[in-house]
Amino acid sequence: MDYEFQFSPVLNNLDLMFRGALLTTFMALVTIALATLIGTALAIAQRGQSPVLKKLIAGYVEVIRNTPFIVQLFFIVFGLPTIGVRIGLFEAALAALVINLSGYTTEIVRAGLDATHPSQFEAGYSLGLRRWQVYLYVVVPPALEKVYPALCSQFVMAMLGTSIVSQISVEELTGIASLISPRSYRAFETYIVLSAFYVGLTLAFRVLFYFVGRLAFPWRRA
Repeated sequence: MDYEFQFSPVLNNLDLMFRGALLTTFMALVTIALATLIGTALAIAQRGQSPVLKKLIAGYVEVIRNTPFIVQLFFIVFGLPTIGVRIGLFEAALAALVINLSGYTTEIVRAGLDATHPSQFEAGYSLGLRRWQVYLYVVVPPALEKVYPALCSQFVMAMLGTSIVSQISVEELTGIASLISPRSYRAFETYIVLSAFYVGLTLAFRVLFYFVGRLAFPWRRA
């Protein structure tokens, strides 16, 4: 193979790559924060008394987990406008990311709640706490601790999954790379640099989640 690497045409656009990386990071952090809240709320609601609500939540989780993310994205971007619902591309991308990650988060948190010993519920009720207080102060923290590694892995996958929204012309990291590649005529070098950016983001997110875990679950430090 006679190929001469030339990274300079790609490196001349590093400012654009960093801009794309910032947008990727922003979208990932917003998605993670909202999906954690929604997923936790749905996991708690799934343990309620309403059989209809349980089936609706279970159906939502199954649909999300058994359909490709790009299909969900296209449904929001191209499907909803046919019934009169129109939103911007960035908002549609963010909505699709949150909806997708919430389905996975719901199932992970549900597993953590199922692993919680019934005595913890009884202890909370014996203190005179209301149901929501029992979940908030007694049940949810240890449940989240049990599944925190799985959540972190899913969050990293969600960050990497933001690359798919480049298919609707959102200029996150992969979207920027798809612009640089034809301009520089160095596709191979462009995607090598892109891969390096994603590796760096993945490591940064893992470090972030490590410190978040130490703050959220201080008793684990021992």
